[in-house]
Amino acid sequence: MTTVYILLGSNLGDRAAQLAQARQLLAQQVGTVVRASSLYETAAWGVADQPDFYNQVLEIATTLAPEAVLDRILALEHQLGRVRFQRWHERTIDIDILYYGEEVMDTPRLQIPHPELQNRRFTLAPLAEIAPDWRHPVLEVTQAQLLAACTDPLPVRLVGEVGQQHNQS
Repeated sequence: MTTVYILLGSNLGDRAAQLAQARQLLAQQVGTVVRASSLYETAAWGVADQPDFYNQVLEIATTLAPEAVLDRILALEHQLGRVRFQRWHERTIDIDILYYGEEVMDTPRLQIPHPELQNRRFTLAPLAEIAPDWRHPVLEVTQAQLLAACTDPLPVRLVGEVGQQHNQS
């Protein structure tokens, strides 16, 4: 089994429900969800004029190869109504591989670790919650250290733990 850290995001519709459905499908099709972070509400990154996101990080134990995980994720995004029409734009669901064990890969299809995770507070806050001591295999620092050093000014607000009701206002 390999430990995979996956980021979920949604800023359209019932954001908490979108993440819950993604968690369920990932558990069925990718591997066992070992841990799930709390939900965080975050300002949109990249394209500011859009609704705020809910984000969450999952730790999943899988037997699938990295490319197979990516293939399943892309299929799940499509199944959950993701339409890719503009980079960093609003979406019902976004699923990103952050880490695949200690693997380092850089192909046209897949970069592991995720190349921007150290620059994004919305990724590091939930990741450091569930895996503060996990070491970045290239930068050789922990997630807690990455979060402490992150200069991303966008706000990240704890919404609640998994399973709690979330206000969709």
